[in-house]
Amino acid sequence: MTPRIDFYVLETSEDRPFLVYACRVIEKAFLQGLTVCVHTSSAEQAANFDALLWTFQDRAFVPHELITNDTTVAGAPPLTPVWIGTQQPVAANLLVNLAAEIPSFYTQYSRVAEFVDTAPARREAGRKRFSTYRDNGHPPETHKVTT
Repeated sequence: MTPRIDFYVLETSEDRPFLVYACRVIEKAFLQGLTVCVHTSSAEQAANFDALLWTFQDRAFVPHELITNDTTVAGAPPLTPVWIGTQQPVAANLLVNLAAEIPSFYTQYSRVAEFVDTAPARREAGRKRFSTYRDNGHPPETHKVTT
């Protein structure tokens, strides 16, 4: 599959606005009836993002589940519209990548959302991901975001 790659570029270096914007993208996908797999770099990041997705906005409700080692997600598409984890790909329409590296399974998705901000480490990792996608024949689209 040739996924559409979207890079959201935020003019901030703070963690919370960066992650809240990812929550907003996920909420929009959910409201459009899409399913979402959120890829994180660690179990701690997954747990923190899980908590944020419940609380990022007073009136928002995005049903989601944290993938743990005990979670079975293979086979049919999951009933929960949003899954958060570190390694296990889930059948979904959209992959939200919050890790510094591109997950090896990104081509299983029709869309991939990437987030970059002005924090030096995240900006450099984002540039590498952008180049890798482009070099692999998946030219990303860039969206500048004001927070």
